[in-house]
Order: sequence, then structure tokens, then C-alpha cells
Amino acid sequence: MTSSREIFTCVMIKPTHYDDDGYPILWWRSLIPSNSLAAMNGLLLDAADRRILGPDVDIRGLTIDEPNTRIDPPALIAGLRATGGKALIAFVGVQSNQFPRAVDLSRPFLAAGYPVVIGGFHVSGCLAMLKERPAELVAAEAMGITLFAGEAEEGRLDRVLRDAWAGTLQPVYDYMADLPSLAGAPTPFLPVDTLRGTRNEFSSFDLGRGCPYQCSFCTIINVQGRKSRFRTADDLERIIRSNWAQGIRKFFITDDDLARNKNWEAFFDRMIELRAELKIRLEIFVQVDTGCHRIPGFIDKAVAAGVSRVFIGLENINPDNLLHVQKRQNKITDYRHMLQQWWKHGVAIYAGYIIGFPADTKEKILRDIEIIKRELPINVLEFFFLSPLPGSADHKAHVEGGHWMDPDLNKLDLFHRVVHHPTMSDREWEEAYHAAWRAFYSWDHIETMSRRGAASQKKGMNIDEIIEFYSMYAVENLHPLEGGILRRKHRRDRRPGLPLVNPLLFYPAHAVETLVKMAKFAWYYGRARLIHRRVHADPNRKSYTDIALTPPNAEEFEELGLFTETTGAEGAIRRKQQLDAATMPKAG
Repeated sequence: MTSSREIFTCVMIKPTHYDDDGYPILWWRSLIPSNSLAAMNGLLLDAADRRILGPDVDIRGLTIDEPNTRIDPPALIAGLRATGGKALIAFVGVQSNQFPRAVDLSRPFLAAGYPVVIGGFHVSGCLAMLKERPAELVAAEAMGITLFAGEAEEGRLDRVLRDAWAGTLQPVYDYMADLPSLAGAPTPFLPVDTLRGTRNEFSSFDLGRGCPYQCSFCTIINVQGRKSRFRTADDLERIIRSNWAQGIRKFFITDDDLARNKNWEAFFDRMIELRAELKIRLEIFVQVDTGCHRIPGFIDKAVAAGVSRVFIGLENINPDNLLHVQKRQNKITDYRHMLQQWWKHGVAIYAGYIIGFPADTKEKILRDIEIIKRELPINVLEFFFLSPLPGSADHKAHVEGGHWMDPDLNKLDLFHRVVHHPTMSDREWEEAYHAAWRAFYSWDHIETMSRRGAASQKKGMNIDEIIEFYSMYAVENLHPLEGGILRRKHRRDRRPGLPLVNPLLFYPAHAVETLVKMAKFAWYYGRARLIHRRVHADPNRKSYTDIALTPPNAEEFEELGLFTETTGAEGAIRRKQQLDAATMPKAG
């Protein structure tokens, strides 16, 4: 008896982008799982359960995280045709640097007759901020690609799936003016087979979207809105339980700032309860702002809930630079106290730092890096070029002002310079950026960080993790956030327009390159282990201290470089003193 059921497949792809040689950045194991892919897959599973295409149509989903999975369009097309059903190819969470790759991958699917839709921050940011659509969106639409702007909850994905099934996909779906609620939304979920492509088999999800701040370089506020929206503690429990059932214990919560999520305490309390009930050791990585320590109980509960790593958008230590990009919420007078609160709990501290503010020079940048090394207890400092990303106020100002910006969107990864600096030459700016990496991760400072870790009463971050992070930059010439284990390259996957290398040259060269890189990684690791052994052999290691670990005091405003050498520090100190005086209890 022949089944009358029909099949509709939604292939969801999170694309990578190209390296400087034109090869997709692809790993045997990548570093960060895709939150967008998890959110979209959760919505698709919900739509399939509700049978939105009718009782006789089975909706199937296929999730592909390209940073760890090679995409072979002919093989995918053959597999789709073998099902005998219709399909939609959906590129999800596409950032500006990934947009060219998404378009290149679209071509063979369009040629085979399959509809393609591209959504994510690039499309959403451009539609939200620009008066006219940029040339790459116009060209994509002319190719027959559907553009999706906004978020897919509250039935938006349902509409796209129904239109794709009916063959009536619209050129553009623009939901930027109506951002959905997250409370009770379908659970973000990725199958374990997809998660195994990441290095530590951990998943990611968001508990809130939107941000109330006004940083001019940020795309969040214009893509996800300035009005924050939140999931509930029950939503969180469903996410954790669904992943726990497939053996996943580690999570990256992708909220731009979890400390501003009004449900943070309920979330942490629920995670604490689940840890006790399920008897699992949750490991959580969160992003917070520099004022999180002022929220009573926030750090204590975060640690009790399983937070072992935290990313903080430090951005800069010069108040004038922070004001230039409207990041008024960052107070350098709070930095030391805030960072030490996390450090004393044994939480590994990652911080972001932007290179290329208008007043920056190479000398000032390197001076500031030395101040950070000496006075702030940071484990990992990530450097980014100041870049006008599409969707930000800076990008809008660049476009409307007619300023030059590199036309290759592939370079918009914050690891490449894409605009000119007002005072530094292009070469000077690039030299300053790479000098900052080398300065912070000098072997002397790596030993200092190892000594700080050995002196801690809590686990914190060990030297192996620090050197793994930096060596990805030093060996692979990639930002470590795009890193992974064992780089993979395929000759025929090179970016269109670049020549294919003769196989007799490509494969031997790739093999030699891989062996050389492995030797370099081994050298970095070996040297780090020697430092580790020397530090831990010191019988006085627990008594180690330095300026970064010394509790803040009133005299430091007159002594430390953070407050005496940076531009704008005097005004920042004055504002803090005025605030302290205004909030001090009155005598009598």
C-alpha cells in the first residue's frame, strides 16, 4: 500500500565565511554553536508538530552548522530529490561577513529549482537603518533569493513555510517594526549530532533580546530593539531538560547582557534547583555589562547556578573613547572592583577591547594594554577593530556621509580593517591592532596570569585555555572566536572568482601547512606547560599577589595608570566622587 503522505524539508544553514585565501573557515570541531540555528530549529519542530501544512504533509528539518560541517550542494540536492518532496533552503543568522558565502551557496540550489531565503543581522540591520537597500541585497533579490528581516516567532516562520510549500514566496518579509514576545515561545533546540560538531559539545540559547543602551557601534539595539523582551524560567527549564536528555551539560547564553534581563534571578534560581534535582554539573558561559556587580546577589547566584565563564564588553579604558561611541554605562572607576568580584569566585573572565577610536595612536594603545595587564585581573582579552557594522548607527553615518568602507563584506568580521582612521595610516592601525594581541599575550604576562590562577582558591582558568585561545590567533591568523580543532580545506570550495589550485599542488601544500601548524600549536602548548609546572612548583604560590588583585582603595585614583594616564579619567573620577557623596547617608 502506497503512502499518500508528502514531505517538505527545510534545510537550515548557518554559513561560515571565507579566510584571506578564499577558503571557507571550516573545522573538524568548531568553537561556538549557533544560537540562531537552535532557535529556528525549535520553531520548525513546533510547526511540524502542529502540522501547519496539513495533516498529510510531514515537515522535516535539517540543521547544518557550516563552521564544522562541509556543505556539498550537489549531494544535498540529490538527497532532497530522493525524498520526492519539496524543500526550502534557509540561511539563518547570517551576519554581514557571512552574507557573500550565503549568496554563493544559494546559486546551485536556485539552479536546481529550490527556493532560498536569507535572514539574520545583515538583512535586518540594513532594512532597519538604511534609506535604500544596499547593492548586495538588491542583487540577491534579483537572483531570486527571498530576504527575511526580523525574528521568526509568533507565526512568521509558519507564513514562510506555507508560502514556500505553495510556491508563492515573497521577495521580502520585513518584520522589523513588530518584534515578537519570547515568553512561552518554542524551545531553542539542536540535535546532539549537530552539537557534536563543536569542540566541547555545548549548546547555546537566548533568554532575552534587545538592549536599552545606545552604543553607536552596536547592531543589537537596531536589529533586536531597545525594548528588551524575555523568556521565562519555565522556558529555561524546558531548554535545559531537552538538552540534558541528550547528554548536553554546557551552555552559552547569548543574551547581549544577561544582567539587564529582568528575570535573571528567577533564571539562576531555576538552574540551581535543576542542578540539585538532576545531579548535573551545569557549565554556563554568560555575557554581562560592567555594572553587573552593583546588582545585589547577581554574581553569587550566577556562580551557584553554574556560571564558570563570563564575557564583559570592557571595550576601552579611556572614558573619552567610551563617550565617543555612546557607551556611557561603562565606568572605568568600577572596572577593578567588578572584575575582582568575578575573579575571587573563580570565574574565567573574557573581555572585549576595541582598537581604533579617533584619538587612538599605536603608542597610546600599547600603553593602555600595559595598564590592563598590570592593574586588571582579566584572563582573556579579545581585540576587535572599530568597525561600522551594517545595522549600527556608525554604519548609517558612514553610508550617509559618503565615507569609504571596504566593499568586501567578507571582511566585516571585526578582525580586518574596513575603514580609514582619522589620524593613523591604514598600515599603522593594522600594526597597532596586531601589536595589541602580541603585547597582552606576551610570555611574561602569560606567566603572571598563571601565577594569579595558582594563587586563587577557586578553579578559574588555567594556562592551557589561555594559550589555546591566543595560539589560534598566532598560528591560524584568525580571530580565536572563529577557531576550532584541525582546520579543513576543500580545493573546490574556494570563493568564486579565485582560481582553483592544481590538485598536485593543493593537497601537498595543505598537508604541509597542517603539519607546520600542528608543530606550532605543540610548541605553544609545551612552553605553556613548562610555565605551569614552574609556577605550581613554587611553595609560595598561594601567597602571590599583585596590583590587579589588590582590593580597590581611595588612593588608587592618584596612583594607578588606569586613573592617571588615560584620557578622560579625571572627569570619570570626579563623577564617581560626586555620585558617592550624593548617595552617602547623612549624619544625624
